[in-house]
Amino acid sequence: MPRDAFAHVTTWVFDLDNTLYPPSARLFDQIEVRMTDWVMRSLGVDRPEADRLRHAYWRDHGTTLAGLMRLHGVDPGPYLTEVHDIDFSGLQADPALAARIQALPGRKIVFTNGCAPYAERVVEARGLTGLFDAVYGVEHAEYIPKPERAAFDRIFALDRLDTRTAAMFEDDPRNLAAPHALGMRTVHVAESPVTAEHIHHHTDDLSDFLGRLA
Repeated sequence: MPRDAFAHVTTWVFDLDNTLYPPSARLFDQIEVRMTDWVMRSLGVDRPEADRLRHAYWRDHGTTLAGLMRLHGVDPGPYLTEVHDIDFSGLQADPALAARIQALPGRKIVFTNGCAPYAERVVEARGLTGLFDAVYGVEHAEYIPKPERAAFDRIFALDRLDTRTAAMFEDDPRNLAAPHALGMRTVHVAESPVTAEHIHHHTDDLSDFLGRLA
């Protein structure tokens, strides 16, 4: 039973995009369009090339921003503000998810490759305000993104988190490798399961999964 596997957990770490809200909300579609627009304008390339670069930087560097910073010296602040200036009306409050997060014993935090102000807006739109002890964005990791181990080390040191008694919930399987290596319980949240040694559990319904831990 999942309950037994999480009996030792006292800190619950949640990714944000496509984890605390379902992919059907299509929120990240808006962000991807704004990222492509930003790459087009800033690097002087056409849309197909900007789309290619956006995906290649995500694949090779963890996030598009990381690639832009490393290869083009981009200032992350204006970029993060612009790409996260989106319409949140597609998000709905989820009282059941809120109740199940609240029922978890111990500390709950959000750790996202987005920026913290954006994360706070998502949390608010989902009706989850006040449930998390901290919300950490990529700026708190000095703009080093998941899946890099250094990103986790920075955030977990900042939070004084004991990884031996923590669990991580993520939609991107790459981002569960470091938590697994650090001794955390790992849960892949996505429609399709991925088989990997660093993934302990899979769910396509975060609320239902958390409900089974009570």
